[in-house]
Amino acid sequence: MNQGLAGARSSIDKSAENFRDKILRKCGESVEMKEKFFAKYAAEIETLSREMAERFSRGHKLLTMGNGGSLCDALHFAVEFTHPIIEKRAAFSAIPLMTDVATMTAVSNDTDYARVFVDQLRLLGQPGDIALAVSTSGKSPNLIYALEEARKKQMLTVAWAGKDGGRFPEVADYCFIVPSYSIHRIQEVHATLVHVLWDLTHIALGAEDVI
Repeated sequence: MNQGLAGARSSIDKSAENFRDKILRKCGESVEMKEKFFAKYAAEIETLSREMAERFSRGHKLLTMGNGGSLCDALHFAVEFTHPIIEKRAAFSAIPLMTDVATMTAVSNDTDYARVFVDQLRLLGQPGDIALAVSTSGKSPNLIYALEEARKKQMLTVAWAGKDGGRFPEVADYCFIVPSYSIHRIQEVHATLVHVLWDLTHIALGAEDVI
């Protein structure tokens, strides 16, 4: 057997012996961060879920935005409302501002990527609507500009962030910050928040707590 290949295989096999410990450590860190986050923000999450429920009941909509992995969390939150995963739960209008590639590339090419969300929000958002921005840092200019515009339009502004929150606390009515500098831990908490906040909003509207 080629000595280089044999050496590489030996190295891979040796490192694999510790994979179980690595898996359990990473999962433990994720659980610990979620417990810390939700213990801190439980009351605010309840208040927000009730406010979102009230706005949805009056016919208002949710607009979500994010970049990269946070784009996926923002999109996930939107689809949960437009296509509920539990039978008999109501669907509500939610528009992800990241899925229209033609518009995003047009704005980026003709003006500035920092305006890809603010221009759409200015057109689609109405007073009383809900604007959600998701970021691991809270420093993305395109999200900050959009939240500032949402406030001008008298929308409810919600932000999910990590690290120190960046500028999000300055521009959001509700700002939930995962106290970690690990992008993976931050996004894992955000993914859980997707389901918790979605579920509680429906419960606030009278749905049965079945999850």
